[in-house]
Amino acid sequence: MDVRLDDMDRKILIQLQEDASQSLDDIARKVGSSKTPVWNRIRKMREAGLIGRQTVILDAEKLGLDACFFVLIRTAEHESDWQQKFLGALRARPEVLEAHRLAGDIDYILKVRVPNARAYDQFYQALIKEVKIHNVTALLSMEEIKATTLLPI
Repeated sequence: MDVRLDDMDRKILIQLQEDASQSLDDIARKVGSSKTPVWNRIRKMREAGLIGRQTVILDAEKLGLDACFFVLIRTAEHESDWQQKFLGALRARPEVLEAHRLAGDIDYILKVRVPNARAYDQFYQALIKEVKIHNVTALLSMEEIKATTLLPI
């Protein structure tokens, strides 16, 4: 479904991306409109599926999840049954924040958040027990330089 956005819609979405907890009055003031038209636009964008669930962003390190690993996976398996089992295993693991199927030499990349290297090894051991994987390379992020959820709209 192609959703057509005008400048006002984009301004509203930018405000929601910045802080979805701000009041409707604040959003309306910042975008130069009144409350009712802003609410109607937000409702329409939700109904169109443009706006999904609202959540909060937590500080992983303050919660003791100090280690962020990017896991590169190559597989010799490409059958549907293997893929469904693999995707199920990933979805069941709360440590996996993101998973992407790639074009090129690497089949999948995962973003995994855990307290430390020992916890990553436990994650890895559990994953390879569930699913046959040809090759795994884990890269420890030394520093997060940029992380955002804001889409460039």
